[in-house]
Amino acid sequence: MATDSPLTYPCSLTLDVPFPDARLANVALQALRVDKELSALVQRELSAADSTLKVQYKATTNRMLRVAVNSFFDSLALVLEVMEELDEDVIEARKAQEKTS
Repeated sequence: MATDSPLTYPCSLTLDVPFPDARLANVALQALRVDKELSALVQRELSAADSTLKVQYKATTNRMLRVAVNSFFDSLALVLEVMEELDEDVIEARKAQEKTS
């Protein structure tokens, strides 16, 4: 007879992703929190503190943790690319930097 034991999450990783300012960290937070983890074997918590996006992962195995974090980095790369292309403040900052270079 099988018993339903609660899942344990022995594998964990905490990431602090810095942004130029708090607004951009919150934009990234809002964009990334839409996608929920697909597996019950992984838990993810997202938050923003000042200009840092904080990500906490817990998983049942190292493999599940690696797969989840790789997927997160793919999503983060897309968010950063969109910010760079479309966010007016980022575009203005880049133009100002190019003028001083």
